[in-house]
Amino acid sequence: MATVDGEEKADRIKAAIGSLAFLVLAPGVVAGLVPWAITRWSPLPPTAGTGAIRWGGAILIAGGLVVVVEAFARFAWEGLGTPAPAAPTRNLVVTGFYRFVRNPMYVAVGALIFGQAVLFASWGVGLYGLIIAAAFHTFVVTYEEPTLRAEYGDAYAAYCAATPRWIPRFRR
Repeated sequence: MATVDGEEKADRIKAAIGSLAFLVLAPGVVAGLVPWAITRWSPLPPTAGTGAIRWGGAILIAGGLVVVVEAFARFAWEGLGTPAPAAPTRNLVVTGFYRFVRNPMYVAVGALIFGQAVLFASWGVGLYGLIIAAAFHTFVVTYEEPTLRAEYGDAYAAYCAATPRWIPRFRR
């Protein structure tokens, strides 16, 4: 029989593999494949658009990538699960970027999409980003938050009271 440490290590490895698969499937499609299909990631000519605005898009993309990868890893290592509703975490994750905002993955995916809209000057990707933001909000309010409230009770209620849903708060 494996020790608790061995079991936890195996659970973390399974969670990491599951999180990686979900990372490729969900944000990979939503924030990668669909914007690519709209823009083909065609760079603007060097003279089109101001450099500062284009750099703003690149910064949003880079920041979004850091946050989404860190949040997915945190779900596996700390939460012992994945962001996928079919394989949720066993532990409520409230550290890392979750200290500042309840939904850093959704915020990061939004940053990836809107960063591409800016970088490629694509109104189509911008409109797509608005649709995705509305879908995320609807999913969070109608499914995710009630599910987490039922699963984690008072701990989740306290977390909600202290941490904003969408706009990060960097001081408590």
